[in-house]
Amino acid sequence: MRLLDHPIRRAGPWWPGTKPKPTTGSYYPWNGPDTLRYAQRMVMSDAELLSQWRTGDRDAGRMLFERYYETIERFFVNKVSEDNIRDLVQETFLACVKSREHLRDPDKFRSYLLTTAFNVLRGHYRKKKRRPSEVDFDNNSMRNLASGPISLLIEKREQRLLLEALRHIPTNDQALLELHYWEQLTTSEMSEILDIPHGTTKRRLQRARARLRGKLEELAESAEVLESTLSDLDMWAKQCRHAIGRAPAPES
Repeated sequence: MRLLDHPIRRAGPWWPGTKPKPTTGSYYPWNGPDTLRYAQRMVMSDAELLSQWRTGDRDAGRMLFERYYETIERFFVNKVSEDNIRDLVQETFLACVKSREHLRDPDKFRSYLLTTAFNVLRGHYRKKKRRPSEVDFDNNSMRNLASGPISLLIEKREQRLLLEALRHIPTNDQALLELHYWEQLTTSEMSEILDIPHGTTKRRLQRARARLRGKLEELAESAEVLESTLSDLDMWAKQCRHAIGRAPAPES
C-alpha cells in the first residue's frame, strides 16, 4: 500500500477527538444552506478564524484544521511509519485544541501548529526509547531513530534519492530543509518552530544543504541520477512536496 493510499489520506480532515469520516471527494463540514458561510470562512485569515474559535465557534476551528491538515500530515510523512501518521496528526491537533489560548500572535498559527507537530514527533520517539535522552535530533537521523523503513512509492529516481538522503541527515537538518522546500517558510518562521536564533537558522540551513549534498553523493545509484538531482534541487524538492501531499486516492 502506498503511503498516500492509506485510509488517512482518503478520510480527509476531522475534528480532533473523533474518527475521520471516509469521503469520496472534498470534505465540507458545512452543507446545504451553510455553503455560503463555508465559502466566506475560506477567505478568512488564520487570525480571524482563531479569534472566532476562541469564542466557542467550533466551525472556525474545523476550518483551521482543514486548512493545515495536509501540512501537518506532510510533516510526519518522511519521519515515521505510515501506521503512526494518523495518530500523530490527531495528537498534534488535540494539543492545539488544549492550548489555543496560549498563542500570543494569532497571525502565527501555522508556525504554532508546526511547532506543536515537532514536539509531538520528539515525544513519539522518546516514548520508544528506554532513555529519552537518546533522542537527539541534532545528531540522530530518522534513519537511526525509526525502527523500520518508511515506504514511499515515488516514481522519479531523483525524488526517491532526495527523500532517502533527507532521512540520512540529522533530524533537525531534515526538518529545516523540508520546512524550507515544502512549506516555503521564512528563516524567521523556522527559527520560531525550532526555537533557535534567526542567525543560527541561516547557518544551520547552509550546513543542512551541505550535508544533504554529501548524502546525495553517497546514496546516488549512478552519476546520471546524482547530476540530474543536483542540477535543479529546488525543482525536485517541490515535486516531492507535490508527490507526497496531493496524490490521488485509489479507485475502490
